[in-house]
Amino acid sequence: MAMLADSVDLVIGVDTHKETHTAALVSPTGAVLGTLTSSTDRAGLARLLAFGRSQSAERRLWVLEGTGSYGAGLTTFLMTAGEPVAEIDRPRRPARRHGAKSDPLDAIRAAREALGRDQLGSPRRRGDREALRVLVVTREALVGERRRALNQLHALIVSAPDELRVRLRPLQGRTLLSRCAGLREASGRTPELEATSRAVRLTARRILRVTAEADELEASVRSLVCAMAPALLVERGVGPISAAWLLVAWSHPGRIRSEAAFALLAGVAPIPASSGQTVRHRLNRSGDRILNRTLHTIVVSRLRYDPATQAYAVGRRSEGRTDREIIRCLKRYVARGLYRQLERLATT
Repeated sequence: MAMLADSVDLVIGVDTHKETHTAALVSPTGAVLGTLTSSTDRAGLARLLAFGRSQSAERRLWVLEGTGSYGAGLTTFLMTAGEPVAEIDRPRRPARRHGAKSDPLDAIRAAREALGRDQLGSPRRRGDREALRVLVVTREALVGERRRALNQLHALIVSAPDELRVRLRPLQGRTLLSRCAGLREASGRTPELEATSRAVRLTARRILRVTAEADELEASVRSLVCAMAPALLVERGVGPISAAWLLVAWSHPGRIRSEAAFALLAGVAPIPASSGQTVRHRLNRSGDRILNRTLHTIVVSRLRYDPATQAYAVGRRSEGRTDREIIRCLKRYVARGLYRQLERLATT
């Protein structure tokens, strides 16, 4: 199996940070030819580019950590300049008591680790895909805030004074929120009742506001998904949010080389766990956990509403499979089908 060291003349490893980037020039044999730390403004990015081009190496490759976070600006700058860029996960670092730690050393480790690999990931695209990522990430934060506020509201009602608790406990859903948000101040109340009423009112209003913002973002996500890959929404169990997370992880054609690699990225590639006369596989807890959660949501939806999936589950249970094993198999099957659908959409 050919390694990267056989196909390049120079690797530029970059350790990215918020204020500075550190680059290291490394030869195919692992020798360090130089290091440079520069700022993250446009002038600093230009210095890094000139530093990478300072060696007479036509077959060079930039290897970056964090192409979607601190290295996003540098990634876009390099790709615009026509430079080949690859993404690498955080390189293995020695324990502090056995090895040093610095930005130049991290950049060197990134380059040397890339030299020993036969496959490197390409950075995710920006444009529509980045717009989609921003929307779903922001919506997920709002949904989490809404969940926490709902828990707080129910806790306030449970421990509220009797006069307030007996009025609110029987209510649920939108009715409860509307009634809580409409509570008014009144004279003659005890300090405890007045403080609790105010806390309930403000919490309910925050829930309604966050819900409206999340719904607005979901509508924007749906519009963008319909423009990018409308056929995904036809798949059973795939809604606009699930389709958005799929597109964010997949990014563009060619980034993920096969459906097996997509399954590995999603953490649904089967892991052998056989022993003695027992032949089985266990759950894979690696990979992109948001993508894994998306596939899990799709599978649970199909188990509830899709007759073909329900029949498959019944057949596997008759063979002695557990529900966890059935869901693992279904997630792998769904990953295969969705990957092919994404690649097909890219060609059409």
